[in-house]
Amino acid sequence: MALVASPVVKTDRLRHRLRRDAARALARPGCALAAGVAIWASFPPLSLWPLAICGVAGLTLTLRGSSKRVAAGLGMLAGLGLWVPLMSFLRLSFGFEAWAAVAVIESLWFLGLALALRVVLRARWWPLTSSLLWVGQEFLRDRWPFGGLPWGRLAFGQAGSPLVHLAAVAGAPLVSFAVALSGAALAWVLLARRRRRGAAAAIVGLAALLAGPLAIQLPTAGTSRHGAPSSTVVAAVQGNVPRLGLAEFAQKRAVTEYHLAETRVLAAAVAAGRLPRPDLVIWPENASDLDPTTDPIARAVIDSAAAAVRVPILVGAVLDGPGPSHVRNAAIVWSPTTGPGQTYVKRHLVPFGEYLPWRSLLLKLNGKFSLISKDFAAGHAAGTLHIGAITVADTICFEIADDTVVRQAVTGGGRLLVVQTNNADYERKGDSGNGGETAQQLDIARLRAVESGRAVVVAATSGVSAMISPDGKVLARTGVFTPAILDLRLPLRDPLTIADRVGAWPEWVLSAAGLLGLGIVVAAGRRKRPPVTLKPESRVEPSAVAS
Repeated sequence: MALVASPVVKTDRLRHRLRRDAARALARPGCALAAGVAIWASFPPLSLWPLAICGVAGLTLTLRGSSKRVAAGLGMLAGLGLWVPLMSFLRLSFGFEAWAAVAVIESLWFLGLALALRVVLRARWWPLTSSLLWVGQEFLRDRWPFGGLPWGRLAFGQAGSPLVHLAAVAGAPLVSFAVALSGAALAWVLLARRRRRGAAAAIVGLAALLAGPLAIQLPTAGTSRHGAPSSTVVAAVQGNVPRLGLAEFAQKRAVTEYHLAETRVLAAAVAAGRLPRPDLVIWPENASDLDPTTDPIARAVIDSAAAAVRVPILVGAVLDGPGPSHVRNAAIVWSPTTGPGQTYVKRHLVPFGEYLPWRSLLLKLNGKFSLISKDFAAGHAAGTLHIGAITVADTICFEIADDTVVRQAVTGGGRLLVVQTNNADYERKGDSGNGGETAQQLDIARLRAVESGRAVVVAATSGVSAMISPDGKVLARTGVFTPAILDLRLPLRDPLTIADRVGAWPEWVLSAAGLLGLGIVVAAGRRKRPPVTLKPESRVEPSAVAS
């Protein structure tokens, strides 16, 4: 007699089947999201650089065998896993709308990357081609739209990794390529686990890829040429900012006066022998939000500071013009005897932060954009500034993430790399300074030190300010929202690294190679596809028809 399953057994089986189907349906999306989160974890505050490799491997494995629609969705999820937490600092000043908009827009690049990866994963040489496509995606994203957003690159999470040594050879693009190739090699290991020879070879290759860059020697000592000094004492002044309770002009004047007060503390410490006498003092971006060349009070404050330390001050200031509707984000070399001199104007401006595309439309959509009352005008010359016997390569805030801006300032003769920044809008009181925008920027500066073979001075209004050696090590740093002074002797260097000599060519070559590889795979797939033939209509013989 046949046994009939009870209703309870049938219900349990149905529940088990539903759970199994749900787990299968959510496995891929969950893995894609986790891959993006893993890449984010390579950046501060976690700074777990190996997780970027795991994230690349996870997304690669998740995309294998997927359809176009599924790949697009998986890529978008991976992008959101990275960009939502990475750009969370935007909510502090621009609100949740801006945070969400940037995260979604930047995630679209991952959608396109996933579609391309899905294609090349069918090829035999997919680990190489897929790694090239990661570089190509960053190449495009760093330039478009509105000048691009060179933030969140794989390379920028590797400041503490052996792979950062590769920056001295071909810059950030080679580091990103190495991270992507390491992730592809890890995916190959996981796929080849049943083939011991292939897995063993991939493991050896992955180990060599990670350890090999350590053979690249990074300089730390200064050099002297044509009688120029091989080192210099530099002081970075972090004056801090008032937070609430002041009107607009009072707030702007207070920031400048805070930096004056801290510069006087520096002068007193030097006079007492507690600190070495600096050859140059650096004030951060927006240390004067009023144009000191036209505002007599701002000028008097800066004159007083320069007279106190009796050396030039590199002042971050907002200058009026050109015209009534524009201002400029600038750095001014301020002499204690002659006042303002050589000036650098920021070249790579931040859209929706320093200027408004489609201003009239955006003001109708969101009244918050009225806070950007004037657009900043971009400069055109490299930030190579001659200050006494010192030539510095100056960058302002976001520009430290732009390869071209940094490279041109160094190759123009800069012997010391300077980052003037204002991160006050992206931090809260009580933050450690180890996470968010300011810590991410610090890691980018560390990579730039290795890439250029230059010591780096980061001067911030409210933190984190830092001194970095040419091998990327942080020699000293401040906290956030506290007045502070850093005063150290740093090496000055003349030789250009291989990365600065070859310029942007490695990124162009790697990106073009990725595009070529994608094209070859697409063309090969079309050749293998069988031709579509139309079958003739079948005829029914009379004898085959049943009567």
